[in-house]
Amino acid sequence: MSSAKEEILARVRSAIADIPAGSVEERAPIDWEYARGMEIDGDLVNVFAERVEDYRAVVVRCGENEIEDKIGEAVKHHNASSLLIPPGLEDSWSAAAEGAGTRLVTEEDGQLSAKELNVVDGVLTASAVGIADTGTIVLDHGAGQGRRALSLVPDLHICVVRADQVVTNVPQAIARLGDAVRAGQPLTWISGPSATSDIELSRVEGVHGPRTLHVIIAG
Repeated sequence: MSSAKEEILARVRSAIADIPAGSVEERAPIDWEYARGMEIDGDLVNVFAERVEDYRAVVVRCGENEIEDKIGEAVKHHNASSLLIPPGLEDSWSAAAEGAGTRLVTEEDGQLSAKELNVVDGVLTASAVGIADTGTIVLDHGAGQGRRALSLVPDLHICVVRADQVVTNVPQAIARLGDAVRAGQPLTWISGPSATSDIELSRVEGVHGPRTLHVIIAG
């Protein structure tokens, strides 16, 4: 036996030395319920905002009655001359974007090709869930979120997350997304702008999705 293996086994024996001999109970009770919220150190929405921002996303907080103003500011901030509007998006949000000087692009007359999507500056969507523990936004591609390509091809994604959509952890998020999954809807999990690293660990953004993520947290 190698010295390294013997050292590992010795540590294991030392760790379990105080455990009484005998059979281990097979069904030991565990005080846990799936999809139960976890303890968060701080306000839930504040933690979510901080962790989304850690991913180098732009994060803006506002009240419910300020969403339209913040959408207009986002359009101007990123100088977006054209913006994709998915089916079912709130009319007031679209109007706010258009009022900020952008050209609205829709798919009402048929699906846009990848080439057509690529020349649009950005996309404005709603969301399904925000996860405070991981700083993740989930789209279930229901009303106001569009098909997956709409939020993956353009270089800018402006996404609105309402405070009551924020949960503590992934199991809670899965529970909320159950109906969408059973309906066969795809899910897109977003943890900051798209980014990857090459073999030398040089960060490259915008490879697998939007280079810029602008999150408006309302409420």
